Amino acid sequence: MPPRLFTLEEAAGLLPTLVPLVERLVATRQALRPHQTVIAGFQTRASLTGGLLPSPELRGARLKVQELGNALREAIGQVEAHGCVVKDADLGLVDFLSMRGAEQVFLCWRLGEPTIRYWHGLREGFSARKPLGD
Repeated sequence: MPPRLFTLEEAAGLLPTLVPLVERLVATRQALRPHQTVIAGFQTRASLTGGLLPSPELRGARLKVQELGNALREAIGQVEAHGCVVKDADLGLVDFLSMRGAEQVFLCWRLGEPTIRYWHGLREGFSARKPLGD
């Protein structure tokens, strides 16, 4: 679903629905990381030695990456089905397209923040967040 245009009140009202979805998204992303590390380690060792036989650990890691990757895509889809945009699955960062005067901007929220307090331009990111009062 393409991003929809939110007012601050609409975006803030969606947070109770989004919090458990984003919590699951972040947990899935964290669960994926160690399996990706196993695969990367194998690839590094294989490139240094000219090749290795895949171990049961590697096969298991590949299966988990596939399973958790599917779960991660599903979790992102569930969040974005509400019309917002997942910007960072590690941080639980979600943006809401909005208007600030005549300019389109993103309202910016991160898991753990009690409400939406920041915004940034469409070509800016988390590091350029500005307080809504500005």
